[in-house]
Amino acid sequence: MRLRLLPSLFLTLTACSSASAGEEGVRLPAPMVDAAPAGGEASAVFAGGCFWGVEGVFQHVRGVKSVRSGYSGGDAAHANYDDVSDGDSGHAESVRVVYDPSQVTYGQLLQVFFSVAQDPTLLNRQGPDTGTQYRSAIFYGSPEQKKVAEAYVAQLKGARAFAAPIVTQVTPLKAFYPAESEHQDYMHLNPDALYIAINDRPKVLALQRLYPERYVATWANGR
Repeated sequence: MRLRLLPSLFLTLTACSSASAGEEGVRLPAPMVDAAPAGGEASAVFAGGCFWGVEGVFQHVRGVKSVRSGYSGGDAAHANYDDVSDGDSGHAESVRVVYDPSQVTYGQLLQVFFSVAQDPTLLNRQGPDTGTQYRSAIFYGSPEQKKVAEAYVAQLKGARAFAAPIVTQVTPLKAFYPAESEHQDYMHLNPDALYIAINDRPKVLALQRLYPERYVATWANGR
């Protein structure tokens, strides 16, 4: 994600080209195994490249109450942008989604995640960003989330939903560490940033086009 400050037209075109393959998204089948609708609120943690775009997508999903960018997979000492950007902290740039299970299920969040938030066939990269910190991962917080996530990955593989193999990791959530304040709500606060326009805005447009029943125009987090 350090390439967001693009110093030349060459890098701008390279970033745009790298991101174009997945920007259209793909409508996927609903999960055959899912969590039952419930009251109250629940949370889910996903990683799929730069957290700005993943955060922006989930902020427009009906039933999502808030989204927070952060780091998962490593320890507290290295849960900061500089260390994570080096690529050897063990962390992935992640988002924590707090949602209302009576309006959107965990499986439906997975459906959005695989459809438009990232390309699950890319190993340790998304768009112009490369490194393990940009890996595709589901950090499950309960046995039920693990069951639903593993079942959906198996379902998509069995349906040959993607031309290339799915490389998304399904791994236990040890901790989620919120990122620095300048990374929160980034897409909403910086809609005209070149990185956002090239790599992330198309994901939200794909959500609106492919899942109009799940899309809301307002931004979660109270803005």
